[in-house]
Amino acid sequence: MTPATVVQHKDFLSVLDFEAAEFERCVGLAAQVKRVRALGREAPMAEALSGRHVGLLFDKPSLRTRTTFEIAVRELGGEVVALQADAALGRREPVADVARNLERWLHAVVVRTFSQRLLVALAAAAHCLHVVNALTDEEHPCQAIADILTLHEHLGRLRGRTIAYVGDGNNVATSLAHAAAMVGLHLHVASPAGYQLPDRVVQQAAAVARCGARLRLFTDPVAAVAGADAVYTDTWTSMGQEHEAEVRRHVFAPYQVNEELMSHAGPGALFMHCLPAHRGEEVTEAVFESKGSIVFDQAENRLHGQKALLLMLLNTMPDCELRMVDL
Repeated sequence: MTPATVVQHKDFLSVLDFEAAEFERCVGLAAQVKRVRALGREAPMAEALSGRHVGLLFDKPSLRTRTTFEIAVRELGGEVVALQADAALGRREPVADVARNLERWLHAVVVRTFSQRLLVALAAAAHCLHVVNALTDEEHPCQAIADILTLHEHLGRLRGRTIAYVGDGNNVATSLAHAAAMVGLHLHVASPAGYQLPDRVVQQAAAVARCGARLRLFTDPVAAVAGADAVYTDTWTSMGQEHEAEVRRHVFAPYQVNEELMSHAGPGALFMHCLPAHRGEEVTEAVFESKGSIVFDQAENRLHGQKALLLMLLNTMPDCELRMVDL
């Protein structure tokens, strides 16, 4: 294990659990594991999780997160254990007791649930079990790793670049704000009144900002995307908010990412979405399928980012040269 890949944290519940340098190392390691994936079992980290058991505990539906974590664990030589959310998230017994059981059997658990507070309680009750946030209502840190890796692949050096996020100031926007600040990206977030990023997120991003990174909030989407290198959006109605769907469609209609809005972004601006996308709502078919759309690169990079994360948290990266990326 090289010093460059060691982290001092047991868990990854938030981008903020990493120092800026650690987050950049995670992105660099993700780029490396992506490069060597074609080597299959000959890759230097193909047995890094040999003898390790990683549980998947999903309280929300998932395509990309579940699939990429399963593949990540298997391609690193580990064993995946599927856990039942209804039996393991405090419904039959206290969540602290669940954590104290799981750490007797597993090395790590990947959790996708509604409450960030529940995830924090689970992690706090376990002394040695590594807990990974695979999405809560408040944060989506694994998506942020993939987003930064994808942006680096398409834009190169990120410091001083500008990304515009248009839509709900939700979990994806929160983790993007944390990550952008850490790597020196300017982030513009355009949301309707009442749906903006929480003040605490703005303060957190300011506290970890490097290289002059600025977070600015807008209500006008045109002003937010002006000159941006990439435009990012997400579904208007997240899981658990289905009862608000009709109201949200009305409120967010002026925030649709369409060709007119993209025309105000910088030349060759990229389009980003964490998926699943609702074509005709937050984004038009034309923008989603445009040559600037990198949404499936983001989805692919979930796999590589999550591999890197597991390697760093479990301190199982074999000795090999780590070629850092310059963000």
